[in-house]
Amino acid sequence: MEPANKSEISPSSFLLMGIPGLEHLHVWIGIPFCSMYVVAVVGNVTILAVVRAERSLHEPMFLFLCMLSVTDLVLSTSTLPRMLCLFWLGAHHIAFDACLAQMFFIHSFTAMESGFFLAMAIDRYVAICEPLRHATILTHNRIAQMGAAVLVRGVAFFSPHPILLKQLPYCRTRIIAHTYCEFMAVVKLACVDTGATKRYSLSVASVIGSCDGFFIVFSYVLILRAVFRLPSREARLKALGTCGSHVCVILVFYSTAVFTFLTHRFGHNVPPQVHIFIANMYLLVPPFLNPIVYGVRTKKIREHVLSSLRAKVV
Repeated sequence: MEPANKSEISPSSFLLMGIPGLEHLHVWIGIPFCSMYVVAVVGNVTILAVVRAERSLHEPMFLFLCMLSVTDLVLSTSTLPRMLCLFWLGAHHIAFDACLAQMFFIHSFTAMESGFFLAMAIDRYVAICEPLRHATILTHNRIAQMGAAVLVRGVAFFSPHPILLKQLPYCRTRIIAHTYCEFMAVVKLACVDTGATKRYSLSVASVIGSCDGFFIVFSYVLILRAVFRLPSREARLKALGTCGSHVCVILVFYSTAVFTFLTHRFGHNVPPQVHIFIANMYLLVPPFLNPIVYGVRTKKIREHVLSSLRAKVV
Protein backbone atom coordinates (compact mmCIF):
# COMPACT_ATOMS: atom_id res chain seq x y z
CA MET A 1 0.00 0.00 0.00
CA GLU A 2 1.28 3.47 -0.87
CA PRO A 3 1.97 5.91 1.95
CA ALA A 4 -0.99 8.18 2.64
CA ASN A 5 1.12 11.32 2.47
CA LYS A 6 2.90 10.52 -0.76
CA SER A 7 2.73 13.49 -3.12
CA GLU A 8 2.20 12.73 -6.77
CA ILE A 9 1.78 14.98 -9.80
CA SER A 10 -0.74 13.60 -12.32
CA PRO A 11 -1.81 10.34 -10.66
CA SER A 12 -2.65 7.52 -13.04
CA SER A 13 -6.29 7.28 -12.05
CA PHE A 14 -9.05 8.25 -9.63
CA LEU A 15 -11.88 6.23 -8.10
CA LEU A 16 -15.43 7.49 -8.56
CA MET A 17 -17.53 6.55 -5.53
CA GLY A 18 -20.95 7.31 -7.00
CA ILE A 19 -23.62 8.54 -4.60
CA PRO A 20 -22.29 8.02 -1.05
CA GLY A 21 -24.69 6.07 1.15
CA LEU A 22 -26.80 4.94 -1.80
CA GLU A 23 -24.38 2.44 -3.34
CA HIS A 24 -26.93 -0.37 -2.84
CA LEU A 25 -29.39 1.56 -5.05
CA HIS A 26 -26.98 2.35 -7.90
CA VAL A 27 -28.48 -0.32 -10.18
CA TRP A 28 -31.99 1.07 -9.73
CA ILE A 29 -30.91 4.72 -9.96
CA GLY A 30 -29.27 3.92 -13.28
CA ILE A 31 -32.59 2.90 -14.87
CA PRO A 32 -34.28 6.35 -14.91
CA PHE A 33 -30.92 7.96 -15.72
CA CYS A 34 -30.52 5.69 -18.74
CA SER A 35 -34.11 6.36 -19.85
CA MET A 36 -33.53 10.10 -19.70
CA TYR A 37 -30.30 9.73 -21.67
CA VAL A 38 -32.03 7.70 -24.42
CA VAL A 39 -34.79 10.31 -24.71
CA ALA A 40 -32.20 13.09 -24.79
CA VAL A 41 -30.16 11.43 -27.56
CA VAL A 42 -33.16 10.41 -29.70
CA GLY A 43 -34.89 13.77 -29.24
CA ASN A 44 -31.88 15.95 -29.98
CA VAL A 45 -30.74 13.83 -32.95
CA THR A 46 -34.29 14.03 -34.33
CA ILE A 47 -34.28 17.82 -34.05
CA LEU A 48 -30.94 18.04 -35.87
CA ALA A 49 -32.13 15.67 -38.63
CA VAL A 50 -35.45 17.48 -39.12
CA VAL A 51 -33.93 20.97 -39.28
CA ARG A 52 -31.22 19.76 -41.66
CA ALA A 53 -33.74 18.10 -43.98
CA GLU A 54 -36.38 20.85 -43.99
CA ARG A 55 -35.14 24.09 -45.55
CA SER A 56 -38.14 26.02 -44.26
CA LEU A 57 -36.78 25.47 -40.75
CA HIS A 58 -33.51 27.28 -41.48
CA GLU A 59 -34.68 30.18 -39.33
CA PRO A 60 -32.94 31.78 -36.33
CA MET A 61 -34.98 29.96 -33.70
CA PHE A 62 -34.32 26.53 -35.20
CA LEU A 63 -30.65 27.23 -35.90
CA PHE A 64 -30.15 28.20 -32.25
CA LEU A 65 -32.14 25.11 -31.28
CA CYS A 66 -29.69 22.98 -33.29
CA MET A 67 -26.77 24.56 -31.43
CA LEU A 68 -28.52 23.79 -28.14
CA SER A 69 -29.14 20.19 -29.27
CA VAL A 70 -25.46 19.64 -30.12
CA THR A 71 -24.53 21.07 -26.72
CA ASP A 72 -27.01 18.75 -24.99
CA LEU A 73 -25.66 15.72 -26.84
CA VAL A 74 -22.06 16.48 -25.87
CA LEU A 75 -23.01 17.34 -22.27
CA SER A 76 -25.07 14.19 -21.67
CA THR A 77 -22.71 11.86 -23.56
CA SER A 78 -19.69 13.10 -21.63
CA THR A 79 -21.31 12.04 -18.35
CA LEU A 80 -24.09 9.44 -18.72
CA PRO A 81 -22.32 6.46 -20.36
CA ARG A 82 -19.48 6.67 -17.81
CA MET A 83 -22.00 7.07 -14.98
CA LEU A 84 -23.97 4.02 -16.10
CA CYS A 85 -20.74 1.98 -16.21
CA LEU A 86 -20.24 3.00 -12.59
CA PHE A 87 -23.81 2.16 -11.56
CA TRP A 88 -24.23 -1.12 -13.46
CA LEU A 89 -20.74 -2.52 -13.98
CA GLY A 90 -18.98 -1.21 -10.88
CA ALA A 91 -16.36 0.54 -13.04
CA HIS A 92 -15.01 2.94 -10.43
CA HIS A 93 -11.60 3.63 -11.97
CA ILE A 94 -11.23 6.61 -14.30
CA ALA A 95 -7.91 7.65 -15.82
CA PHE A 96 -6.56 11.01 -14.70
CA ASP A 97 -6.53 12.51 -18.22
CA ALA A 98 -10.02 11.13 -18.92
CA CYS A 99 -11.20 12.73 -15.68
CA LEU A 100 -9.80 16.12 -16.73
CA ALA A 101 -11.32 15.79 -20.21
CA GLN A 102 -14.73 14.96 -18.76
CA MET A 103 -14.46 17.93 -16.41
CA PHE A 104 -13.61 20.27 -19.30
CA PHE A 105 -16.56 19.10 -21.40
CA ILE A 106 -18.99 19.35 -18.48
CA HIS A 107 -18.07 22.89 -17.45
CA SER A 108 -17.45 24.40 -20.88
CA PHE A 109 -20.60 22.96 -22.46
CA THR A 110 -22.69 23.92 -19.44
CA ALA A 111 -21.53 27.50 -20.04
CA MET A 112 -22.43 27.08 -23.73
CA GLU A 113 -25.90 25.82 -22.77
CA SER A 114 -26.43 28.99 -20.74
CA GLY A 115 -25.20 31.09 -23.67
CA PHE A 116 -27.55 29.42 -26.15
CA PHE A 117 -30.49 29.94 -23.78
CA LEU A 118 -29.60 33.64 -23.86
CA ALA A 119 -29.31 33.60 -27.67
CA MET A 120 -32.75 31.97 -27.95
CA ALA A 121 -34.20 34.56 -25.55
CA ILE A 122 -32.78 37.32 -27.76
CA ASP A 123 -34.30 35.64 -30.80
CA ARG A 124 -37.73 35.49 -29.13
CA TYR A 125 -37.41 39.15 -28.13
CA VAL A 126 -36.62 40.24 -31.70
CA ALA A 127 -39.35 37.98 -33.16
CA ILE A 128 -42.06 39.35 -30.86
CA CYS A 129 -40.93 42.95 -30.28
CA GLU A 130 -39.40 43.65 -33.72
CA PRO A 131 -41.15 41.18 -36.04
CA LEU A 132 -40.68 43.23 -39.23
CA ARG A 133 -36.92 43.48 -38.67
CA HIS A 134 -36.39 39.93 -37.43
CA ALA A 135 -34.85 38.61 -40.66
CA THR A 136 -32.60 41.63 -41.12
CA ILE A 137 -31.37 41.70 -37.50
CA LEU A 138 -30.72 37.97 -37.09
CA THR A 139 -29.10 37.08 -40.40
CA HIS A 140 -27.36 33.73 -40.87
CA ASN A 141 -24.00 35.48 -40.59
CA ARG A 142 -24.96 37.11 -37.28
CA ILE A 143 -26.34 33.82 -35.94
CA ALA A 144 -23.03 32.13 -36.77
CA GLN A 145 -21.14 34.94 -34.99
CA MET A 146 -23.33 34.56 -31.88
CA GLY A 147 -22.82 30.79 -31.88
CA ALA A 148 -19.06 31.19 -32.29
CA ALA A 149 -18.97 33.73 -29.44
CA VAL A 150 -20.78 31.32 -27.10
CA LEU A 151 -18.42 28.50 -28.11
CA VAL A 152 -15.25 30.57 -27.65
CA ARG A 153 -16.47 31.90 -24.29
CA GLY A 154 -17.10 28.41 -22.93
CA VAL A 155 -13.74 27.09 -24.10
CA ALA A 156 -11.72 30.16 -23.07
CA PHE A 157 -13.06 30.45 -19.52
CA PHE A 158 -12.94 26.74 -18.66
CA SER A 159 -9.77 25.58 -20.43
CA PRO A 160 -7.74 26.66 -17.36
CA HIS A 161 -9.60 24.11 -15.18
CA PRO A 162 -7.82 20.96 -16.40
CA ILE A 163 -4.56 22.87 -16.86
CA LEU A 164 -4.61 24.07 -13.25
CA LEU A 165 -5.51 20.64 -11.89
CA LYS A 166 -2.80 19.00 -13.99
CA GLN A 167 -0.18 21.04 -12.12
CA LEU A 168 -1.37 20.20 -8.59
CA PRO A 169 0.24 17.51 -6.43
CA TYR A 170 -2.15 14.88 -5.05
CA CYS A 171 -1.24 13.25 -1.75
CA ARG A 172 -4.64 12.45 -0.27
CA THR A 173 -7.08 9.72 -1.17
CA ARG A 174 -7.82 9.23 -4.85
CA ILE A 175 -11.49 8.59 -4.14
CA ILE A 176 -13.84 11.17 -5.71
CA ALA A 177 -17.09 11.25 -3.76
CA HIS A 178 -19.19 11.88 -6.85
CA THR A 179 -20.65 10.21 -9.94
CA TYR A 180 -18.45 12.17 -12.34
CA CYS A 181 -15.31 14.31 -12.26
CA GLU A 182 -16.64 17.53 -10.81
CA PHE A 183 -14.05 20.30 -10.46
CA MET A 184 -14.61 20.94 -6.75
CA ALA A 185 -14.62 17.23 -5.90
CA VAL A 186 -11.25 16.74 -7.61
CA VAL A 187 -9.56 19.90 -6.33
CA LYS A 188 -10.23 18.78 -2.74
CA LEU A 189 -7.82 15.90 -3.27
CA ALA A 190 -4.82 18.19 -3.80
CA CYS A 191 -2.32 18.51 -0.93
CA VAL A 192 -1.60 22.23 -1.40
CA ASP A 193 -3.65 25.36 -0.80
CA THR A 194 -6.19 25.56 -3.64
CA GLY A 195 -8.06 28.65 -2.47
CA ALA A 196 -7.14 30.72 -5.55
CA THR A 197 -8.12 27.87 -7.89
CA LYS A 198 -11.49 27.43 -6.19
CA ARG A 199 -12.14 31.19 -6.25
CA TYR A 200 -11.37 31.33 -9.97
CA SER A 201 -13.81 28.51 -10.75
CA LEU A 202 -16.62 29.93 -8.60
CA SER A 203 -16.05 33.46 -9.92
CA VAL A 204 -16.18 32.39 -13.57
CA ALA A 205 -19.31 30.29 -13.00
CA SER A 206 -21.05 33.07 -11.07
CA VAL A 207 -20.18 35.81 -13.59
CA ILE A 208 -21.29 33.78 -16.62
CA GLY A 209 -24.44 32.48 -14.93
CA SER A 210 -25.50 35.82 -13.44
CA CYS A 211 -24.87 37.81 -16.64
CA ASP A 212 -26.72 35.32 -18.84
CA GLY A 213 -29.53 35.02 -16.30
CA PHE A 214 -29.93 38.78 -16.02
CA PHE A 215 -30.19 39.32 -19.77
CA ILE A 216 -32.56 36.36 -20.17
CA VAL A 217 -34.87 37.81 -17.49
CA PHE A 218 -34.59 41.27 -19.07
CA SER A 219 -35.47 39.83 -22.51
CA TYR A 220 -38.54 38.01 -21.21
CA VAL A 221 -39.73 41.08 -19.29
CA LEU A 222 -39.67 43.02 -22.56
CA ILE A 223 -41.34 40.09 -24.33
CA LEU A 224 -44.15 39.94 -21.74
CA ARG A 225 -44.67 43.67 -22.01
CA ALA A 226 -45.01 43.35 -25.80
CA VAL A 227 -47.28 40.29 -25.52
CA PHE A 228 -49.79 42.02 -23.24
CA ARG A 229 -50.02 44.82 -25.78
CA LEU A 230 -51.15 42.46 -28.54
CA PRO A 231 -54.73 43.24 -29.63
CA SER A 232 -55.82 39.62 -30.07
CA ARG A 233 -56.47 37.48 -26.99
CA GLU A 234 -55.65 34.34 -29.01
CA ALA A 235 -52.28 35.79 -30.06
CA ARG A 236 -51.48 36.68 -26.44
CA LEU A 237 -52.29 33.18 -25.21
CA LYS A 238 -50.24 31.58 -28.01
CA ALA A 239 -47.21 33.77 -27.24
CA LEU A 240 -47.55 33.19 -23.49
CA GLY A 241 -47.80 29.42 -24.00
CA THR A 242 -44.63 29.34 -26.09
CA CYS A 243 -42.68 31.61 -23.74
CA GLY A 244 -44.01 29.81 -20.66
CA SER A 245 -42.64 26.43 -21.73
CA HIS A 246 -39.28 28.01 -22.59
CA VAL A 247 -39.13 29.74 -19.21
CA CYS A 248 -39.84 26.45 -17.41
CA VAL A 249 -36.82 24.77 -19.03
CA ILE A 250 -34.62 27.77 -18.25
CA LEU A 251 -35.80 27.79 -14.62
CA VAL A 252 -34.95 24.09 -14.22
CA PHE A 253 -31.47 24.70 -15.62
CA TYR A 254 -30.68 27.78 -13.54
CA SER A 255 -32.33 26.61 -10.30
CA THR A 256 -30.24 23.42 -10.18
CA ALA A 257 -27.15 25.41 -11.21
CA VAL A 258 -27.71 27.98 -8.46
CA PHE A 259 -28.30 25.22 -5.87
CA THR A 260 -25.04 23.51 -6.88
CA PHE A 261 -23.13 26.81 -6.74
CA LEU A 262 -24.53 27.78 -3.33
CA THR A 263 -23.84 24.31 -1.95
CA HIS A 264 -20.16 24.68 -2.85
CA ARG A 265 -20.04 28.18 -1.42
CA PHE A 266 -22.18 27.94 1.73
CA GLY A 267 -23.93 24.58 2.02
CA HIS A 268 -21.46 22.67 4.14
CA ASN A 269 -24.35 21.06 6.05
CA VAL A 270 -26.14 19.81 2.92
CA PRO A 271 -26.04 15.98 2.82
CA PRO A 272 -23.70 14.76 0.05
CA GLN A 273 -26.45 12.57 -1.41
CA VAL A 274 -28.66 15.62 -1.97
CA HIS A 275 -25.84 17.67 -3.47
CA ILE A 276 -24.73 14.91 -5.86
CA PHE A 277 -28.30 14.07 -6.89
CA ILE A 278 -29.07 17.74 -7.72
CA ALA A 279 -25.74 18.01 -9.56
CA ASN A 280 -26.77 15.03 -11.69
CA MET A 281 -30.17 16.58 -12.40
CA TYR A 282 -28.36 19.75 -13.44
CA LEU A 283 -26.64 17.77 -16.21
CA LEU A 284 -29.42 15.31 -17.12
CA VAL A 285 -32.73 17.16 -17.01
CA PRO A 286 -32.08 20.03 -19.51
CA PRO A 287 -30.88 17.67 -22.32
CA PHE A 288 -33.93 15.51 -21.56
CA LEU A 289 -36.45 18.37 -21.48
CA ASN A 290 -35.12 20.57 -24.29
CA PRO A 291 -36.18 18.31 -27.22
CA ILE A 292 -39.59 17.82 -25.60
CA VAL A 293 -40.28 21.50 -24.96
CA TYR A 294 -38.56 23.01 -27.99
CA GLY A 295 -39.23 20.09 -30.35
CA VAL A 296 -42.54 18.39 -29.57
CA ARG A 297 -44.23 21.69 -28.70
CA THR A 298 -42.94 23.38 -31.87
CA LYS A 299 -45.59 22.94 -34.56
CA LYS A 300 -43.27 22.89 -37.58
CA ILE A 301 -40.97 20.22 -36.13
CA ARG A 302 -43.88 18.15 -34.83
CA GLU A 303 -45.65 18.20 -38.21
CA HIS A 304 -42.50 17.25 -40.10
CA VAL A 305 -41.80 14.30 -37.79
CA LEU A 306 -45.42 13.08 -38.00
CA SER A 307 -45.48 13.37 -41.81
CA SER A 308 -42.22 11.41 -42.03
CA LEU A 309 -43.63 8.68 -39.78
CA ARG A 310 -46.83 8.47 -41.87
CA ALA A 311 -44.78 8.18 -45.06
CA LYS A 312 -42.79 5.28 -43.62
CA VAL A 313 -45.95 3.51 -42.41
CA VAL A 314 -47.58 3.86 -45.83
